[in-house]
Amino acid sequence: MKLNIVPARTGVLWVRTGLQTFAKRPLAFVSLFFFFMALVSIASQVPLMGTAIALMLLPTMTLGLMAATAEAARAGAGAKPPAAAVFLAALQAARTGFRPMLVLGVLYAVLFMLVMGISALADGGQFAKVYLMGGTVSREMAEAGDFQAALWIAMLLYLPLSLAFWHAPALVHWHGVPPAKSLFFSFVACFKNFGALFVFGLVWVGVFIGSGIVLSLIATLFAAVAGEGAGAAAGALMLGGAMVMAAMFFTSTWFTFRDSFLD
Repeated sequence: MKLNIVPARTGVLWVRTGLQTFAKRPLAFVSLFFFFMALVSIASQVPLMGTAIALMLLPTMTLGLMAATAEAARAGAGAKPPAAAVFLAALQAARTGFRPMLVLGVLYAVLFMLVMGISALADGGQFAKVYLMGGTVSREMAEAGDFQAALWIAMLLYLPLSLAFWHAPALVHWHGVPPAKSLFFSFVACFKNFGALFVFGLVWVGVFIGSGIVLSLIATLFAAVAGEGAGAAAGALMLGGAMVMAAMFFTSTWFTFRDSFLD
């Protein structure tokens, strides 16, 4: 395994290739994303340990979606892989290497909770409670200086954590790298290719904003035509659109790993 340094413009290629791969089997990728999100949601309902268990599942979810993308990408340009093969690739990746992925999940949960704990020092835990338990944010709370400070602290600390776990599940699965080392290698790879990842993120922000505007216009038009009772349908449309966009995003992450490491 060798680190590969790519130019910043590769970030655009990652997004485009991810969208093209998603287009091969959109229903399979969306269904797979919904399946993993349902597992995370169910796990979060477990008393006392639900949040921690849900966090532990996230690296495995990422790996499953990356494995599905790798399977679809093998079909070649324009070819459509069997939907069953996409699903099986994801599930097989999720169940193999159980112990190292469990360790990686525990590390993610512990480090994420540490980030939330540090942010709680600024506002007494209000932001952490809202983020982890889904509480309501009032206008007064959002405008409070200590709440905003906690938000910025969490964002700044989560960035290096995100970079450390960006390639880690794939490194553990495809290269057999131990969990702790995978975090180091992932962070170094992201740091070395930060330009491409920055462009990747910037393009995705544009895609999300553009898609959000289109979905908002469709929802507004639908509400105007349907009249009363259309609010719930419009909300479902926005939520469904957001989930589809998230599935597209995760599809493209495989290519950031594929091009950052050479066998």
